Amino acid sequence: MSKTLQAIRGMNDLLPEQTPLWRYFEGQVARLLDGYGYRQIRTPIVEFTELFKRSIGEVTDIVEKEMYTFEDRNGDSLTLRPEGTAATVRAMIEHGLTGGGQPQKLWYIGPMFRHERPQKGRYRQFHQIGVELFNFTGPDVDAELIALTWRLWQQLGLAESVTLELNSLGTAQSRARYRDALVAYLSERLDQLDEDSQRRLKSNPLRILDSKNAQTQALLVDAPRLEDYLDEESRAHFAGLQARLQALGIPYTLNPRLVRGLDYYSKTVFEWVTDQLGAQGTVCAGGRYDALVEQMGGKPTPAVGFAMGIERLVLLLETLGKVPDELARQVDVYFCAFGEAAELAALQLSERLRDALPGLRLAVNAGGGSFKSQFKKADKSGAYFALILGDEELAARQVALKPLRDDSEQQTIGWEALPEHLAACLAQVK
Repeated sequence: MSKTLQAIRGMNDLLPEQTPLWRYFEGQVARLLDGYGYRQIRTPIVEFTELFKRSIGEVTDIVEKEMYTFEDRNGDSLTLRPEGTAATVRAMIEHGLTGGGQPQKLWYIGPMFRHERPQKGRYRQFHQIGVELFNFTGPDVDAELIALTWRLWQQLGLAESVTLELNSLGTAQSRARYRDALVAYLSERLDQLDEDSQRRLKSNPLRILDSKNAQTQALLVDAPRLEDYLDEESRAHFAGLQARLQALGIPYTLNPRLVRGLDYYSKTVFEWVTDQLGAQGTVCAGGRYDALVEQMGGKPTPAVGFAMGIERLVLLLETLGKVPDELARQVDVYFCAFGEAAELAALQLSERLRDALPGLRLAVNAGGGSFKSQFKKADKSGAYFALILGDEELAARQVALKPLRDDSEQQTIGWEALPEHLAACLAQVK
């Protein structure tokens, strides 16, 4: 017997009852970004592997353990994108969009891929919405990105359930000084470090700050602090960001151990976290990467951005009961027709209604059926109203309009008056 075909582990189907919430969330974000003057960019989901090695860093967990990498028929090493920033930067350089210091405010949406252990809120194919800004140097745009996300949380009813954590990683020079001090401190206590931290000490010591090992965390209490090694430029930038957040009334917490999992960050880093999703608490994160464009072959270009995980934010909306009731409604109006002639007339009337009311969600019963069966479908659709067309209504060029969500009386409306009357009825219930 052949094996039943299934989706790949950690790569999930989105079923029809799930997609309304996704579309709602994505629509909220897209409208918000449009309102801030950001433009969408779309890049391929497959890139040359070298792109991610150069941008993310060869000694990161993503590159070492998590990427889906394969060799194509030409012998090229290709990788399914594990994040969106690298491809956006590549596109900026390839198409000359950062030349001459021209500012760019971009956003993207799409699937990303990492070979991690699947668990609730963490999948091998996951979806992100990201924002990338180029040729802006000051803390004002850092604050704008955070203000934008804060506005989104308020719109979604999540503001009380997320916390903003901030840190500054400084410039490459200040990080190098801190790196040396941290390595010296931890090298004297090497036997107290867990195995993973011992490995990172040689390759990427700042990632030890993000260790989940309790003994390592205890060891870090007395370790050198990054903030003590920041240069004046980084201090001023970070102070400017905090001043703007305070002016906007956006609460935040300073987290000196926040380093992010990607090598390209500098100066500002931030995370929005929640305690409602267990271990998968980060729902949005980002920061500055002023050296990345040059590192990837472009001209020196300051940049800042963030990415938010759609799966986790959708899960947070569900967990907190913040899903709008309206999303369960498939259509606004369900058209029931009885008899071949009535079905033909219903088809014509439905198209006229769609012409007159472009935003109308209207389903026409298909496959015939008794009065009872059609009304059962109408009720299940969540429609506010059923339109009824039988032989009697057909002869009089009328339609019966029956409310489905309250005890209001059924009405009879002429075909010509139907669009205006239906629009008025819907305006009362929406």
